[in-house]
Amino acid sequence: MITDGVISDMDAAKEAIVNAAKLPMSIIIVGVGDRDFQAMKELDGDDVRLSHRGVKAERDIVQFVEMRNHIGGAENQVVGQLHLNRDLLEEIPRQLVEYMRRRNIQPSKYVD
Repeated sequence: MITDGVISDMDAAKEAIVNAAKLPMSIIIVGVGDRDFQAMKELDGDDVRLSHRGVKAERDIVQFVEMRNHIGGAENQVVGQLHLNRDLLEEIPRQLVEYMRRRNIQPSKYVD
């Protein structure tokens, strides 16, 4: 998702993410502009596991990255884009493995 940081219904967003944390999915959020992204950081759940009405998300499925930290700074534009891509995809492998472990799903052997 691409956002400027405004969430019209934070309660509904939290509920949806807590429910989705049971599914084999990840959510990537890119923050654009100069707004306050504190709500996005809360949804990311890196520091504190996201919860809704006392129910904690089964796992962290959100990765939030602020575009302004990578693009348009002192870095070379190409390097900034590479760092943005790296940071956006950084948590996906861990999220996948955590989902599989929680469900005792073993990787199958590749057969040619």
